[in-house]
Amino acid sequence: MPLHMIKLCVGVSDVETLERNAALSDWRVVHTRMTPKRAAELEDGGSLYWVIKGSVLCRQPILDVSTIGEGPASRCEIRIDARVIRTAPLARRPFQGWRYLDGKDAPADLTRADATDLPDDLARELRELGAW
Repeated sequence: MPLHMIKLCVGVSDVETLERNAALSDWRVVHTRMTPKRAAELEDGGSLYWVIKGSVLCRQPILDVSTIGEGPASRCEIRIDARVIRTAPLARRPFQGWRYLDGKDAPADLTRADATDLPDDLARELRELGAW
């Protein structure tokens, strides 16, 4: 199973906004302070899962993880695919930075058959109640 990364999508209120911004070149690189020690595993089929308003709602495949600079001034750049793939909503509490996400714990991708016109928060609540 691939190893993934999960991160809060700060300043984005919904998946549609992320989809629009993903088309811009500067949104294809995510900057973090710490370089993941398991970067090779992330590059081998991993994705960056985005937490938007308390739920994991989508992911973007990771293309490359690299460290820029040296010493205290170094930083990590994660290059991601422009495709935004919607996932089944998964509630997630706020956290700082990023976390690893094992493949077995990652939410499933939504297919066109799964997609609805329901708002994401309503769909998440229906799933949590077991009604959908």
